[in-house]
Amino acid sequence: MDKTLSRDGTSIAYRRRGDGPPVVLVGGALSTAADEAPLAALLAPRFTVVTYDRRGRGSSGDSGPYTVRREIEDLAAVAARVGGRVSLFGMLSGGALALEAHAAGLPVNLLAVYEPPYTPGPAGPPHPSRCTALLHRLLAAGDRAGAVELHLSRAGFPEATIARMRRAPLWRELEAVAHTLAYDDALLGDGTVPTGRFASLTARTLVVTGGFSTPQAHETTRALAAAVPRARHRTLTGQTRELAPHVIAPVLADFFARDTFLRTAS
Repeated sequence: MDKTLSRDGTSIAYRRRGDGPPVVLVGGALSTAADEAPLAALLAPRFTVVTYDRRGRGSSGDSGPYTVRREIEDLAAVAARVGGRVSLFGMLSGGALALEAHAAGLPVNLLAVYEPPYTPGPAGPPHPSRCTALLHRLLAAGDRAGAVELHLSRAGFPEATIARMRRAPLWRELEAVAHTLAYDDALLGDGTVPTGRFASLTARTLVVTGGFSTPQAHETTRALAAAVPRARHRTLTGQTRELAPHVIAPVLADFFARDTFLRTAS
């Protein structure tokens, strides 16, 4: 992987594939650039696709204290490597980062997000503020496994599934980046969609959810699409929180193909 330096000097690892209008993939909680590789390979025949390790993960560095602004600067540094003005696709909390980056001024042609995990209202168990406090207690105590379990249960994984995951080799990889769950939590603020801030977004935006996702995911994505001025909502039949790359790839390819016309027009 190549490296670039963020504004605070943190080394951010990234990989570029393909040729065409630049698209940066922004991973969600506990993910690394390797997790985005299958989707990147599907998009690479038509686009310059960039995957990267968010700070504190994989081959990227880290430096404290964490702020959302620093993660935005990381993304901006990666975007600068492919021309500065890019299109973005963000998965889950990576979608929240992509939205926040554009709201903070990152030049974005087209923006697509899949189920940013906001929580409309205080109804969800557990309430976001209580979950944040528990997450920080677990991480402060060095209980990385507990932090991962909390995240997975909050995401809707059944206890039996989490138990099986704990016995799999993947679990060590999840524990290795468990400290970054606090970063994703900070990205989501109090959990509600920041409608006022996102009202300033100018990029055409596609907000996607899975047909088999939870009612909360459908409610949240529709609220998000309503808050962003140039957004439209789309539901992918048969998909859940665990999005299949071969299903989302043609949707993104069709959406990001507009970038060619935007660049020609400019």
